[in-house]
Amino acid sequence: MLSGPGRALLDSLGTGHRAEDEIALVTRLRRDHPAELVSAALAQAALRRRAVAKFGAEDAARMFFTADGVEQATRAGVARRRAERFAALGVRRVADLCCGIGGDALALARAGIRVLAVDRSPLACAAARANAEALGLSELVEVRQADVTTTGLDDCDALFVDPARRAGGSRRFDPEAYSPPLSWALATARSMPVAALKTGPGIDHQDIPADVEAEWVSDGGAVKEAVLWFGAGDAGRYRATLLPAGDTLLAAGLPDPPAGAPGRYLYEPDGAVIRAHAVADVAREVGGRLLDPAIAYVTADTLTPTRYADAYEITDVLPFGLKRLKALLRERSIGNLTIKKRGFAMTPEELRSKLRLDSRRHKGAATLFLTRADGAPLMLLGHPVSGPASGR
Repeated sequence: MLSGPGRALLDSLGTGHRAEDEIALVTRLRRDHPAELVSAALAQAALRRRAVAKFGAEDAARMFFTADGVEQATRAGVARRRAERFAALGVRRVADLCCGIGGDALALARAGIRVLAVDRSPLACAAARANAEALGLSELVEVRQADVTTTGLDDCDALFVDPARRAGGSRRFDPEAYSPPLSWALATARSMPVAALKTGPGIDHQDIPADVEAEWVSDGGAVKEAVLWFGAGDAGRYRATLLPAGDTLLAAGLPDPPAGAPGRYLYEPDGAVIRAHAVADVAREVGGRLLDPAIAYVTADTLTPTRYADAYEITDVLPFGLKRLKALLRERSIGNLTIKKRGFAMTPEELRSKLRLDSRRHKGAATLFLTRADGAPLMLLGHPVSGPASGR
């Protein structure tokens, strides 16, 4: 694909053809190109289509991918946020270890930082090198195929490590099963002025050392990663960062707020806020309380805008009961129901199959929360608060 004919063929494919048209397309292309080249180009074009969700259409149309690379690469917005933070800390040259196809290296280079991108995979390194060239960043990105655990870092003033967290198609949850293991990454990070170690968002808080700032990052409401920062100035603290807006909340370590009766409004904190143990910060901001001491739903009697939770106006609160719920939905002509749950045994899919909603007959829409209070199952029906009052 990096040859002249390969690039020309790949560029001619673009992202416009449909999968169902591929047989006819293959037949036509093989009249003028070797079968192996056609297969490689079509495979790469398919990867580019998949990569649009992470890299955007403009960059994805110029980049080169592997199947694992698309799956494991950091979303461009998340990588950009981290690169901006490195730049704000005065970093000039960073070692990007386990660089993969180079997604983070590209973001760092675009922030004006020189990058040593290292990976043990020859294919990943070839893709990273080609991507730096395709995006005009070759002068800032040096790609090196090597064992990251033996790579010299003397000419770097910062470190970023994104260890492999999959093996044989399965995700690894134990940080010591990462490649390289978290213990090695921590020891190496402590030798650098600034370092960031990427982990899975579900990392056990007991595995987080006291000398790091732990940052959970969500994008579009989905928690994407946790990052352990050294030299960032807030060691021992937890942070939630919400993209694409870029709002960031440094948890104050507040005690859990009291639990109380459901109010007129319910706040659903972002997943990054929950992981960063900052639900109490949101409760203080909105003057709210918890529905249940063990569940991250905040309720309040008045509406206060917040950037760290979605707000809902609650119209009905009642003990769980299938017949009772069906009657309420019929009364309100609700045929489109968003179902959310925390601390509730039944899944949204199970409940939906029992409700048998008719969206053609009933045009109303609502959000149903399945949760508990005082140990008893509870249902709350309401609607999202939209506009400036929502704060989101």
